[in-house]
Amino acid sequence: MVLLRTSVHLVGRNIQNMKTVGEFTVAAGETVPFMLTHADSHLPPPAALDPQSALDETETLWTEWSKKCRPAGHCSDAIVRSLITLKALTYWPTGGIVAAPTTSLPEQLGGVRNWDYRFCWLRDATLTLLALMNAGFGDEALAWREWLLRAVAGSPEQVQIMYGIAGERRLTEWEVPWLPGYEGAIPVRVGNAAFKQLQLDVFGEIMDALHQARHFGLAASESGWAVELALLKHLERVWTDPDEGIWEIRGTPRHFTYSKVMAWVAFDRAIKSAEEFGLEGPVERWRAVAAEIHDQVCWRGFDPELGSFVQSYGSKQLDASLLLLPSVGFLPADEPRMLGTLKAIEQRLLVDGFVRRYEVDDDDGLPPGEGVFLACSFWLVDAYILQKRFADARALLDRLLALRNDLGLLSEEYDPVAQRLLGNFPQAFTHVALVNSAFNLTRAEKPVEQRAHAGKAEAPAWSAMPSTSCGRPVVL
Repeated sequence: MVLLRTSVHLVGRNIQNMKTVGEFTVAAGETVPFMLTHADSHLPPPAALDPQSALDETETLWTEWSKKCRPAGHCSDAIVRSLITLKALTYWPTGGIVAAPTTSLPEQLGGVRNWDYRFCWLRDATLTLLALMNAGFGDEALAWREWLLRAVAGSPEQVQIMYGIAGERRLTEWEVPWLPGYEGAIPVRVGNAAFKQLQLDVFGEIMDALHQARHFGLAASESGWAVELALLKHLERVWTDPDEGIWEIRGTPRHFTYSKVMAWVAFDRAIKSAEEFGLEGPVERWRAVAAEIHDQVCWRGFDPELGSFVQSYGSKQLDASLLLLPSVGFLPADEPRMLGTLKAIEQRLLVDGFVRRYEVDDDDGLPPGEGVFLACSFWLVDAYILQKRFADARALLDRLLALRNDLGLLSEEYDPVAQRLLGNFPQAFTHVALVNSAFNLTRAEKPVEQRAHAGKAEAPAWSAMPSTSCGRPVVL
């Protein structure tokens, strides 16, 4: 049931459209409360609250909570606003954080890229954890980690890339033909078919998040280790398979470079967890698998002609996810191949200085066309920081902060031509990226370095070589 209480006299109008209306006048200094509550329909109506007391308590709670946030110079207000947003997107009983509270807000006005984002993505795990911990919100970080462990526990073959707020697995996608959609964008969708996809990068995210959690002291070192062992055993069998990738393409699966990199991250973090925290595992076997993946990515995912890593093996296309390779510790940011990759992305993926996910002519199973992806633009800020291009990082971050609406909120994408936000709103992934980039620019302890250093030491000795073959002999 939904129950509305107010001192205003309400009457039912137009039975067909179910409208309840009331007319009233508010004088200067006067307050007229409306209280909307809900409950299960078979229960008695919930007790009435004193509206002013409830409002005062709410304001006090959020104000006191926000004061815990660690400062970050000129970015402090933006960080607090983003963390409030992440807190509001959190389902308190489980700790799950939804990607957005909306569905079907289009990535291109009038287009068909309209998705339901009211679910929790595993891909957000590590960056969310780093954002919360560096801001000083350990309880929220622990709740997120606990949600993550509960969601993925079970058969590794059944791990999904997303879940419902209480760990629900069946997220069947269907269309709602009787709704017109935002500014006519159709279809309106409920559910998300991507939950069935194979996306290898989520295994790296899980392992990285749990490794970082141990470093932050969120739990005993062995907590969740049995789950991780099972996931790694499964990943050893499937990492060579093509997948749908970080962008959840609805076309033919491919060998996405970033997916393979994150498979490497999974084994790399397992090695580090075992060695640093005394956990039992087949470390030498993991080391061999990690070296094999690293070798393959450098051999097949790098195009010497372009001087850049590419979206997938054999492709000539670029992908913004390649900006994350130094961030996860796969290669140093100043390594020649990474310098070439960043240069290529600046030349081919930037629109008005902001970053597209990939090139618009890519076949991803849907008609082309969308805005620039805001999280990717924050990743470019982080890449600049790792390459010590601090002026470029500051300039881009300030431009991104200027895109926020009057409430300090950002969506998934932005249209530089129409100068308006696009996609589901507000977007957790965007605000997580904002928090991390702001801390990266303003603090000595940088989240991007925390994550990168977790993987740097395990890169094979030949990974720092400028050779495009990553140590293999060049076959002419």
